[in-house]
Amino acid sequence: MPSELSEGMHLVNTFEEHFDDLDGYNEEHAGIKLLASSISNSVVSLASFKGSVRLFTCTGIIFGYMPSEMNILTSASLVRCLGDEAKFVDKLKIKVRLPNDKLVVGKLWKYDYKYNIAVVKTKSFPEFHAAHVHNGVKFNSELFQANLVAIGRCYESGELMASSGRVLYKTSRLDCQELMISTCKITKAGIGGPLIDSSGNFIGMNFYAKDETPFLPVSILLKCLKHFEIFGRVVQPWLGLRVGSLRAEKLSICEEIRKSFPQAHGIYVEMVSEGSPAACSGIKVGDLISTLDGIALSNAQQFHELIFDKAECALKRSEGIVFKVNVLRPSDCSGFIATINGEEVAMIKQNRSSGCIQAKMTIQILLCGKIL
Repeated sequence: MPSELSEGMHLVNTFEEHFDDLDGYNEEHAGIKLLASSISNSVVSLASFKGSVRLFTCTGIIFGYMPSEMNILTSASLVRCLGDEAKFVDKLKIKVRLPNDKLVVGKLWKYDYKYNIAVVKTKSFPEFHAAHVHNGVKFNSELFQANLVAIGRCYESGELMASSGRVLYKTSRLDCQELMISTCKITKAGIGGPLIDSSGNFIGMNFYAKDETPFLPVSILLKCLKHFEIFGRVVQPWLGLRVGSLRAEKLSICEEIRKSFPQAHGIYVEMVSEGSPAACSGIKVGDLISTLDGIALSNAQQFHELIFDKAECALKRSEGIVFKVNVLRPSDCSGFIATINGEEVAMIKQNRSSGCIQAKMTIQILLCGKIL
């Protein structure tokens, strides 16, 4: 896209804007550069075209390698229709800029707009290899203390970029609850790029927001990829509630809960949709969910992972998606067991505005949203 438009107007923060906070020559920056370069043969950039018009550019990572083709994980924004972003562009052409600066044609295989992920296939080359995306990473207190690196690649120049930071105990302001937040500073060129730790382990896929960098953690990404293989789509039940990790809530909320339940653990209920499965089970805003199907909960990420697993098992067995949760109510110091009948989301209308993420059902609020 041109940097200068008609009447002297200029585009701000285009998809070619570089990011890199490694301007020093200290040991930390040298280590980050070494880490970024070690995974560079798996990091590509992609662009989508309608005819000769370029629609979107972003970063991707090679996660599957076979003799004849490579699988690239990236953002589904690459294939969105500008008029109706719940659909992908018909007769879309995808080009992939490889780490050696060579351009090849890519083909869309699978995509999911709720999580804004897509898999693109292209011809394989022996000099490139798949990143270790399938390495399991637990989101515990050690990870929140670790140094992380966000990596991207510009499409026009093919230049590799890197930015360092850490994970925050913070809930994303965007609609997808599964998103986590890092302090790595990126631009839109880094959308779809990998977030890795100091050992080179894949932590998640980066997205863009003005004041923070949300990312979809690897635990959710791997479950989405598994669903692609098994069901051809991502299966995620709608419960009609929004939850958050207790550590990310306001001090006043933590104080209220500790007064009623000094040793309590679990996840905090931030929102319940009227008439939803969660509402019908008796759950209210302000409740604390301590267990799901007998498993003690420590954070919201764990909650979402368990829901994914339950949905997969239920669909394989052609059963209903039913959850039993232990609920603590600080307002009256009571507790009870609630049964939630999850509903598989059949149709989603998704809207993106000002670089942010919004996702709605055609009727009610969704458990999760889509991401840019």
